[in-house]
Amino acid sequence: MKQDILLRNNVQIEGCGERTIIFAPGFNCDQTVWNSVANAFKQEYRVILFDYVGLGKSDIQSYDYKRYGTLSGYVQDLLEVCAALDLKKAIFIGHSVSSMIGMLASIAHSNYFSHLIMIGPSPYYLDDPPSYYGGFQKEDLLGLIDMMEKNYIGWANMFASLVMNSQDQPSITKELEDRFCSTDPLITRQFAEAAFFADNRGDLSKVTVPSLIMQCSNDIIAPTEVGEYLKVHLPYSQYKKLKATGHCPHMSHPEETIEVIQEYLRATVKQ
Repeated sequence: MKQDILLRNNVQIEGCGERTIIFAPGFNCDQTVWNSVANAFKQEYRVILFDYVGLGKSDIQSYDYKRYGTLSGYVQDLLEVCAALDLKKAIFIGHSVSSMIGMLASIAHSNYFSHLIMIGPSPYYLDDPPSYYGGFQKEDLLGLIDMMEKNYIGWANMFASLVMNSQDQPSITKELEDRFCSTDPLITRQFAEAAFFADNRGDLSKVTVPSLIMQCSNDIIAPTEVGEYLKVHLPYSQYKKLKATGHCPHMSHPEETIEVIQEYLRATVKQ
């Protein structure tokens, strides 16, 4: 059973050290998005990388449309990986929607995690005036999903540009676009619906694990207002505004991403 889970989620373990870091990729991406960041931690930590089912080199035959219809299926993936590896007090680093997946996993089993590091997190992507600004109207997201069905390649091109929000690094935008294009469109659509329509604001107060909120500059997907909201409503959290622009600093600005994570870990984690 343990080996089945590790193969199912393409779990890779590298590095050394008594403490463990587990990296979780964001929407429609696989573990290779962490290449530029994870390598910096392998001398001091045991580093765990994995793919959610349906993405990367995971076992596509294990994909279940009912299980992954909501974020709970991805939370279950993470919890099963943690159980299979018998993790205790691991440092979880998640990008975008994985920030919420890790948060929900920590609520279910806090013993697996010592700290949560959230890069570009959002508990809710829709505007809910007057008290919450998520960045999108429902029609906007429905339009994106409709575009997936009608012109998947066009959607991948447009959404990659929206996510990166930068003209300075076209090669990284193209890399993200290629990642989107490599995934089954039906899986992409279901993951998008699960991620972008989830409302996890009510779960924030349940978190008992200390966390770092890493807020990007000029992030269309998770605007500054979202980071500020999390700073107020997420217990035991610290907030760091990055110079990095866009939504994927681990790809576009790995040096700053590494520096901020290391600074937080030096200050909060006992080796």
